[in-house]
Amino acid sequence: MSLFITFEGGEGSGKSSALRLIAERLEKEGIPYILTREPGGTPIAESIRNVILDRNNVAMDSRTEALLYAASRRQHLVEKVWPALKEGKIVLCDRYLDSSLAYQGGARGLGIDKILEVNSFATEGTFPDLTLFFDIEPELGLARIAANANREVNRLDLEKMDFHRGVRKTFQELAARFKDRYVTIDASKPLEEVVDDAYAAIKSRL
Repeated sequence: MSLFITFEGGEGSGKSSALRLIAERLEKEGIPYILTREPGGTPIAESIRNVILDRNNVAMDSRTEALLYAASRRQHLVEKVWPALKEGKIVLCDRYLDSSLAYQGGARGLGIDKILEVNSFATEGTFPDLTLFFDIEPELGLARIAANANREVNRLDLEKMDFHRGVRKTFQELAARFKDRYVTIDASKPLEEVVDDAYAAIKSRL
C-alpha cells in the first residue's frame, strides 16, 4: 500500500538518522519504499535547495524563502513523490510542508495560514498520511550539531535561539491542530529508542 510519511523537527532532532534506520527496517521486511528529502529530492529541486540554504544568502527576504520552498516542493511532488505513491510505495520524506509552516509561518512570523495557502496551491492539497514530529529542546539539538563535525551547517543553523524556539513552538501547535496525522516522538531519548517509537507509529498505519 502507498503511504506518504514525513519526518519533521527542529535542527539536530535526529530525524534524518532515524529515517535512514527506518528505511533499513523496511528493506529487511521487503516493503517497497523510496527515501527522499526536502528541499530537494530531484535535480531541479536540489538546485533550489542550494539557493535557499547557501550561507552567503543572508539577505534573502522571508517571503522569497517561503516561495522558493514551495517551488522546490512542487517539483519534488511532480517528479518523485506522486509517481512513487501511484506505484504503491511508501514515501519516507525528510521534511515537507510542515517545515514551511513552522519555519516561515511561525518562526519568521509570516503566519501559518498564509504559508498553508501558498503551499496548498503548490501541492494541490497533498498532505502526508503520517507526520512524525521529532520533538527536542533547541538547545540540545544545536549542541548535537556543534558536536557533529560531519554534518552540513546551513543558513538556518545560524539563526538565533529565539528563532529555533519559535520553530519548536509552532511544530507543537501543528501537532495539536493536525492530530489525525501527527505523532510526536521524544527525540531526546537514545536513537535506538527513538527509531523503535517511530517505527511502531509507521507499522500502526500499514
